[in-house]
Amino acid sequence: MLNSITFSLNESLEAAVREAADKWQKDSMVSRIWAKDATVWTNADEAKWLGWLDVVDEELDDLQKYRDLQTDIEVGGFKDVLLMGMGGSSLCPEVLFVTFDKQQFRILDSTDPAQVKAVEESIELENTLFIVASKSGSTLEPNCFKQYFFEKVAERVGRDNAGKQFIAITDPGSKMERVARDAGFRHIFRGQPSIGGRFSALSVFGMVAAAAMGLDVEDFLARTRGMVAACKNEDPQGNPGAMLGVILGICQSQGRDKLTIFASPEIHDLGAWLEQLIAESTGKNGVAVIPVDREPVQPVDVYGDDRVFVHLKVKGSNDLDPEMHEIEIAGHPVVRVELDSIENLGQEFFRWEFATAVAGSVMGINPFDQPDVEAAKIEARKLTDEYEKTGSLPSEEPFFEADGISMFTGDDYASELMEAAEEKSLASLLDAHLLNIHDNDYFAVLAYIQMNHQNQELVQSIRDQVLESHAVATCLGFGPRFLHSTGQAYKGGPNTGVFLQITAEDPIDLPVPEQKFTFGIVKAAQARGDFQVLLDRGRRALRVHVAGGVPDGLRQIHKALNG
Repeated sequence: MLNSITFSLNESLEAAVREAADKWQKDSMVSRIWAKDATVWTNADEAKWLGWLDVVDEELDDLQKYRDLQTDIEVGGFKDVLLMGMGGSSLCPEVLFVTFDKQQFRILDSTDPAQVKAVEESIELENTLFIVASKSGSTLEPNCFKQYFFEKVAERVGRDNAGKQFIAITDPGSKMERVARDAGFRHIFRGQPSIGGRFSALSVFGMVAAAAMGLDVEDFLARTRGMVAACKNEDPQGNPGAMLGVILGICQSQGRDKLTIFASPEIHDLGAWLEQLIAESTGKNGVAVIPVDREPVQPVDVYGDDRVFVHLKVKGSNDLDPEMHEIEIAGHPVVRVELDSIENLGQEFFRWEFATAVAGSVMGINPFDQPDVEAAKIEARKLTDEYEKTGSLPSEEPFFEADGISMFTGDDYASELMEAAEEKSLASLLDAHLLNIHDNDYFAVLAYIQMNHQNQELVQSIRDQVLESHAVATCLGFGPRFLHSTGQAYKGGPNTGVFLQITAEDPIDLPVPEQKFTFGIVKAAQARGDFQVLLDRGRRALRVHVAGGVPDGLRQIHKALNG
């Protein structure tokens, strides 16, 4: 069964979408996508990044490697599997293990030392299979993860045997491939250079994880094949991916650029994957579709005219139907996607990949590059290089400090906030910052702290407080993982974001083997590099640093927001 899609648009949007769809059909745009014609977009290098169009059939023709892996894991007696990666290498596996409730599968995608330690303590090192996933093979975080856990395993089983507990997923010829070969890794799975990370869900980067957690890869891909075929329909109005992409692109052109995602509980984590796909693909050249995931449903009169809504549900789940009906009646654009079952999840991976490519064309951008992601990496690298040379990160001076809380921003913005604040206090300065939120802006919390249940609830409460008090779209990202995801749109999209970065002292730190820096230093460099790029791009950004316990500091921030 093909997952269904329906949509409701107001009169002006429907007319614009119909006109665009007719033009797409007249200009044979769908067939040109399948012919890998870069003129569909900006005629730059887009043709090099379209391997995802054919990957489902290619993987179905090469299933034996997944069967062999599952047999090998069973024979090897592994109790747990830990995948270590970032962004496109980890988000699809995360959606799969959360949706299918595969408790023996874990993911590490944070340089927060407390999170690294928590993962280490949750597994038996001798009985865990480690998957290192990195397309380029040179991404900082997966290499740090690999070095750390390889040394830990080597201490237990000997250096000559440690590689037998490791698998690499990487592109051919990468540094990671060489490291894996030299270290005697159990398996090396090679990706396709023509598939970018955020479009790699249905390639080895998603399917090796699926096999490792015991899913039926053949059935998963076979179910997906129907969506692939449907997305070849020349008429966008009969093409479930193209029509979605046209709607997103037209909505963005008319100012409805906040894609608000509501999902039924069974597939709630799909939004995390969609965030990266949509934000990193469309957020550049001063435009973006900003994905808004896991925001609580609000009374319909709270929503501005910058929203477009998507309701993702599994057949038989009706938990948000009344609320979506009210939103639709109020005249907001609503897209409804219904999965026949969670086993059809792969169809949504492909539908949204195709739709994102189409939206990029409608928006006049290249959806396959990420020009602003590298900027934050460069800034972070400068800081880690400085640490390597001097043994410390460059000093920095807060413009405000009291009760274990420090505040940082650019000199001009600091002066503006100090002048606007009624008094020199955390509450007044936060209020001054939030007063810079205007109509059709969005607010984002960027939290460089451990992503555990308690911290997630506390940071979500900060987000909710701003949503209720300012009635704008809100986002929440944990660093550094969002750097490989929504960070592109925050820096390369329109200057409509107001950012609150939260950092904290690390209660513990862990060394990165073969490096002078620690995980805590890496995280601090990433946070500071990210923040500097936001300032360089003229973003309204404030960093709040917690010196004491993280939960207490988050409660302090929330209390200050309450006035």
